[in-house]
This record gives sequence, structure tokens and C-alpha cells, in this order.
Amino acid sequence: MGRTTIAVYGGSFNPPHVGHALVAAWALWTGQADAVWLVPTFRHAFDKALAPFDERLALCRALADDVSGAVEVLDLERTLPVPSFTIDTLRLLQTRHPGHRFRLLVGADILEQTDAWNSWADIVRLFPPIVVGRVGWPPVPGAPTFPGVSSTELRARLASGEAVDGLVTQGVAERLPGSYGAAAR
Repeated sequence: MGRTTIAVYGGSFNPPHVGHALVAAWALWTGQADAVWLVPTFRHAFDKALAPFDERLALCRALADDVSGAVEVLDLERTLPVPSFTIDTLRLLQTRHPGHRFRLLVGADILEQTDAWNSWADIVRLFPPIVVGRVGWPPVPGAPTFPGVSSTELRARLASGEAVDGLVTQGVAERLPGSYGAAAR
């Protein structure tokens, strides 16, 4: 029996949306991974303002419940030094779970930022990324392009009192704090 492949899907999830859900489900449905582990960032490495970690963690759990039993949420970043770098998170996961094979799951939008990432070449070598397309970015060969939903757009809608129907999963919609948009600008 081969090792279980885990797609590590990190991000601010500020808040999580249907694009995140679709990406996680696609990774499972197509056999890219046997499981997807969502890893919300505790504090963003590039100092982006974020809603409180526990709120984002709860919303990620709601999204995971809406997608599949093969999607889990880790609060690992809470325990790591700040700022936490993706390579450190992946190495820690590999150490704690040596029987698994880990791959980083990312959207095409981060590819132009990888020169600013800590040890991107090591990530590529040790945890081969699964890259998915995103509207507004160059297509990724062999991967679909996912809808142009963004957490930035959601925060703006929430802050102005607009509906986010169809942009978040049902579980996330039921748990979104009323002040989320204003708190996470």
C-alpha cells in the first residue's frame, strides 16, 4: 500500500469562500490527493491584516464540513513561531506524519510572489505543489481555472452590508460574524 498523499492548503482564509471549497474538492475528486488539510495562517508572513484566528479557524471548519470528510482543518500555525513560513509548516507536518506524502496546494495567483517566499525551491523539491488556475491569472496546464471569488471581495461586501450568497458555502454563511468585513479590512 502506498503512502497517503495530503494536499496542504494554507492561506489566510480571510474568510474562506466557495473557491477554496471547489479547489479542495477538485484535489480529492481527481485523485491529486487522498486528503486535504486546510492550514489557516496565524499571522500573515507579509503582515496582511487578518480577522481573528479563531474566527477564521471556525469558518474553515465549517467549509471542511461542507466539502467532505477528507478535508481537515489544522490549528498548527497557532503554535509556530511568528511569522510562520510555509516550508517550516510543511517540514513539521512531514516530521509528525512520516507515513504521509505532503504536497502544497496553491492557486496560480501566488506564482508571481514565490520569489518572496522563504525556500520556494525547497518547497518545489520536497513538497511538489499542486497548482490550480484562477480567473485573472495565466492558465495552468492540466488544471481547471476556478471562479474569480476572492476574500477581499467578500470582506468588502460584508463591510457594506451586501449579500455573499453563492460566494461562501452554507456552513460558512451560517457562521460569518456580522462584523467580519469591518474587522478584517
